[in-house]
This record gives sequence, C-alpha cells and structure tokens, in this order.
Amino acid sequence: MTIDVAYAGVNFIDVMARRGDAGYVPAWPYVPGLEVAGTVREVGAGVGDLTAGQRVAAFTPGGGLAEVALTRAVLTVPIPDQIPSLTAAGAPMTFSTAWLLLNQAARLGSGESVLVHSAGGGVGSALAQLVPAMSGGPLIGTVGRPDKVASVRKIGYEAVIARGEGLVEAVRAATGGAGVDVVLDPLGTSMLDVDLAVTAPGGRIVLFGNAGGGRPAPLPALGKLIGGNVAIGGFSISSLRASAPERVAAALRRILDMIANGRLDAAVTKVDSLADVPAVHQLLAGGRGDGKYVARVT
Repeated sequence: MTIDVAYAGVNFIDVMARRGDAGYVPAWPYVPGLEVAGTVREVGAGVGDLTAGQRVAAFTPGGGLAEVALTRAVLTVPIPDQIPSLTAAGAPMTFSTAWLLLNQAARLGSGESVLVHSAGGGVGSALAQLVPAMSGGPLIGTVGRPDKVASVRKIGYEAVIARGEGLVEAVRAATGGAGVDVVLDPLGTSMLDVDLAVTAPGGRIVLFGNAGGGRPAPLPALGKLIGGNVAIGGFSISSLRASAPERVAAALRRILDMIANGRLDAAVTKVDSLADVPAVHQLLAGGRGDGKYVARVT
C-alpha cells in the first residue's frame, strides 16, 4: 500500500544508513525514513481494513522521508482522531521500540530498576515515560556529553551520569550498591563490561543497536554469565517487523491508545522541511540531539 506522507520521523538509524554501516541499507540508491504519518493513498488487493484517505501511522522499510511512501498494510495503524499526525509520526520507531524492549525483551517486573544508555535520545525519552507507566522502579540514564545531564534529568530520569571514568561506581551508588535489574544498551558491545559490572544477580542486559558503528566485540564467556546470574539478549525492531509484523503493529496500537488517553506525552521537535533533515542527522551523529525529531513533508 502507499501513503501520502504528512510527517516522517527522523532516527539515528538513518545516520547509520547514511554512513554505510553494514546491514542498514538493502540497496543503493537509498532513501532513509522508517516511520511516517499521513493518509492512505492506495491499498493493494486483499486489504479490507484500511481505505483511501484514512489517517494512519506506519513503519516503512526505508523511503519514509518522501512525499509518497510504500509499506505493508500489516504495519499500518489508524491514528485516533485526537492525535495530531505530527505526534503520531514519532511513535512507531521510538515508543514502540521502548514498549517492546520493556515488555518482551527485558520482561520488566514491578519495581525493577532500569539503566538506559543514550538516555537523551528518542528511545531513551520514551523509556522515561514508559518505565513508570509500567510500574518500574528507579530509572538511571547515561549520556555521552556532560552538558546533556540536566536536560535528561528533566524528562524523568532519577540519576543521569556522563559516560567516562568512574561510571560503574556512579551507577552502583545510584542503586545503593545493589546494581540494576535491567540494562538497555543501544551502543553495541562497547559498554558491555560496564553493563556486566552493574547488573544485579538475575538481571537482564538487552543490546538493541550498534550506535557506535564498527564490528561488535565477542560476547562474554559463558562462565561470566553463569557466575553472575546475568542474561544477555538482543532486540531489533527492524528484524521483528520483518519476522513478526503483527507484534510490532500491536505495540504501535497500544502506544497510540496510551497517547490518546493522555497516559503518554509523545512530544516531538518539528523539523520544518525535508531540506532541514541533513542538519538534524548531523546533530544526532554528533550526540547533540535531544528527544524525538519529526520532519514535515507536505
């Protein structure tokens, strides 16, 4: 099916595609953009629950940063009337990812503490709302730049630490020495030694990206995981939408319902046009972005 795009989300994964990281571009030339909101332009044969002119949010396989996007009907969800298309365009890749990370990958339990690396990004901002909404416990974030500590505290993190020397001690101090129950890490394996050092017995580490690029290091030896009673898992919403699209669409429906009911504030930073997107990519590449960015397309 095709969608007339009103707004498209901008994500760090677009930066990874642009710089040529392996696995993010199926073929060149490539138009980035993995999430959109707009109106249905045309549906294919056998699609009975979506109609032309209907407002929808959708995951796209790329090509979302364009006036018309092609996607699968199974990955397309109607937008509730009370949600602006600008807001809806920022929900698929950030809030849906955050929801699936907590519910399915990490299996967050009531009162459990959570450590999030790159807490100031789009997914980190979504987690700041979803962890308390799911009755999670203390929420700790790390950032790559000291000047981002204050802004990340404002979005709901109880403790925010700039990555660098003394990070393990600072995280443990923030938990009273107990360690954290869940670590959500989009940085590949570059922080894995830290993750293992701060995870409490029975804790789960979820790797959900490779933002630093390059070849990931080998995972720890089995003895370290068994001895520490720690589990390491992986998560990719891009892979999941290919293998289990219904699960991804269900997460997006749940998120849109929570936004419509006022349980989530999916605030975004509006980018005025597609011509301004490269500048946002540079912000994200330099670690200077805050929260979620959405570009106006038409």
